[in-house]
Amino acid sequence: MTRRADYLAANRGARAPMPGFVLLVRARGDGDPVMRIGITVSKKVGNAVVRNRMKRRFRSLVREILPEAGIVGADHVLIGRQGGIERDFNRLKAELAKALTKLAR
Repeated sequence: MTRRADYLAANRGARAPMPGFVLLVRARGDGDPVMRIGITVSKKVGNAVVRNRMKRRFRSLVREILPEAGIVGADHVLIGRQGGIERDFNRLKAELAKALTKLAR
């Protein structure tokens, strides 16, 4: 996702807060089965190096988890949290899977 309006629309959807991130999911309802992803990490989390590292970790998580567990035809937005960079990758992976199953209901 690249447009700010898409992120604002996703903010009106369902949310699943986790210790390392917040997942927002909103079904678009346009009939397109493509799952879109957006990643955002604010300056509160750290400097540019830390933010970019966190975004790379989130992209890797999404590549592994989203194809099987993602919601078809929805926008998924990952918002980085302060403690997310120190969390173990496998723990983040389990939390993302948990958040997606929670929101799929």
